[in-house]
Amino acid sequence: MGPGWRAASAALVGGSVAIFGGLRRAALALPRPDAVRSRPGRVWRWRNLLVSFAHSVLAGLWALFSLWHSPELLSDIQDGYSISGHLLVCFSSGYFIHDSLDIIFNHQSRSSWEYLVHHAMAISAFVSLIITGRFLVAAVLLLLVEVSNIFLTVRMLLKMSNVPSPALYEANKYVNLVMYFIFRLAPQSYLTWYFLRYVEVQGQGAFLTANLLLLDAMILMYFSRLLRSDFFPSLRKGSAGRDVDGEKFLID
Repeated sequence: MGPGWRAASAALVGGSVAIFGGLRRAALALPRPDAVRSRPGRVWRWRNLLVSFAHSVLAGLWALFSLWHSPELLSDIQDGYSISGHLLVCFSSGYFIHDSLDIIFNHQSRSSWEYLVHHAMAISAFVSLIITGRFLVAAVLLLLVEVSNIFLTVRMLLKMSNVPSPALYEANKYVNLVMYFIFRLAPQSYLTWYFLRYVEVQGQGAFLTANLLLLDAMILMYFSRLLRSDFFPSLRKGSAGRDVDGEKFLID
């Protein structure tokens, strides 16, 4: 892609950062549950999760639309291209940059270091895709994970707010598990298989394959935490009396 298109892409990423900055400020004005207001350490996490929820809804539906509108993209994961997919990658790059800055500037790096690592991987991979115009379809497939993140974030918001209706949490717990398999584990497994079988392990291909394998390890770790927390609580270790304010998403 030419310098002009790259400059336009950089502007789109910058615009996305500004959009999420605006959403973060808007979240400050929203009412917060008593359980959040009474715990100062939770206020930042509540606001951060609301912005994350907004990104998940927009990016998840966008990824679904892109693949539904152009299903032929799935036949060319390496060189397939669509403007919608390109814009989506720019949009999500802006979110990951914004969220990283939000974590750092609010002194949450220690409790959220795993997410800083994840965001650094995503930003570097997405920037390489934007520059080269290759593997954009793989990025769109990976962004299907945001559909799963909708329910994962709802899970965390419900837990933080001490919602009085356990039935709502229970229903979301099972929906979240199904969505985790469909939109997180399945696309990730397929892309890992595809890269290991068809993509040359050199240059950009090697870099993206390494990112995928590291992401595989992180996803399996998060999945084990989720299962222990929601389905096998007796397997949790060292969680009694634990202050959860330092943990951003999954709580054991």
